[in-house]
Amino acid sequence: MAQAAPQFEYGSDDPGSGQGFGSSGRSGLAVSIYADRGYLRAEMAEDAAAAGLRVAQTTDLARLLEPGDPPSLPELVLVDCPVIDGAELAALSRLDQRASKSGSHLVVSTSMGSLDEVFGCLDTADAQILVTPSRADRVIALGRVLARSGNRVRELSEEDRLSLLRLTEQVSQIAHKLEQISSHGTSEAPSAFRFENQPGYAGKVDTKLDPQFDGGSDRLVRASRPPLPDPRLVRKIIRQRQLRARFFEGDLFADPAWDMLLDLTAARVEHVRVSVTSLCIASGVPPTTALRWIGQMTDAGLLQRVDDETDRRRAFITLTDKAADAMARYFAELGASATNLI
Repeated sequence: MAQAAPQFEYGSDDPGSGQGFGSSGRSGLAVSIYADRGYLRAEMAEDAAAAGLRVAQTTDLARLLEPGDPPSLPELVLVDCPVIDGAELAALSRLDQRASKSGSHLVVSTSMGSLDEVFGCLDTADAQILVTPSRADRVIALGRVLARSGNRVRELSEEDRLSLLRLTEQVSQIAHKLEQISSHGTSEAPSAFRFENQPGYAGKVDTKLDPQFDGGSDRLVRASRPPLPDPRLVRKIIRQRQLRARFFEGDLFADPAWDMLLDLTAARVEHVRVSVTSLCIASGVPPTTALRWIGQMTDAGLLQRVDDETDRRRAFITLTDKAADAMARYFAELGASATNLI
């Protein structure tokens, strides 16, 4: 028997009219929805109510452009802006600042063509950005909001956060598979973002195994960092990794974190600035997935956001000094190992 759709108490016959409404008996987080496409407003409202959220308002993007701001923001704001102009960017930037001050969650969906501009003006509220999302992507985003609200994800250890991210991606892949079928008729592993026992790390050091530890005194001797590798070598490695997709299914080797580190390593030596759109492409995974990894790697101190000094609406991604140091040492060790094999 087919499951009945959630029942709503609409403020009018049109769920996109701007009237407040909610599902019967629900009292979860309040959410406001801004989208120009009426069918999408109704779909987002239905999914939000099914997740236990209380839909306070659904309206079009023009409401964001009206002079003066509402007295307060709800706990969650969903915005769909696939194509965005200057006025809407300014409104989105104001919304980002207000959400940061109020602690509201912000989920913004856009297109690949507008990603750099949208990313550039969302820099304070830790917004989730979705790129041409499917309904499954939106549902996953709602789940992440609920997880953050109830489980304080920001306070989890790096291992737990990485495990949660991987689980989120697995759930997202499953949801996409189910969506395709429908349309056609806590880990104990060490964190991939951990730097303990790396040269120069001021944490616990094994004095017997670490050759850079001065056994005669309680101090850590930091060796000079080797240079970053020739970017031509890094680009060759990237091309070799991409070549695999010609013979095997791409998901089999998906490793967005490493692909992005390689791309940014080459760019750093080439003195080239990397936009978020370019980095998403380099990751080899869907843009929404890449953005989640960029956020996680930024939190882990591997990547950093650098605003464009000539255009405040744009931002670039670069390696942190810590990540550049780790990549330089990795390639130096790789070169030494290759020499020893010869």
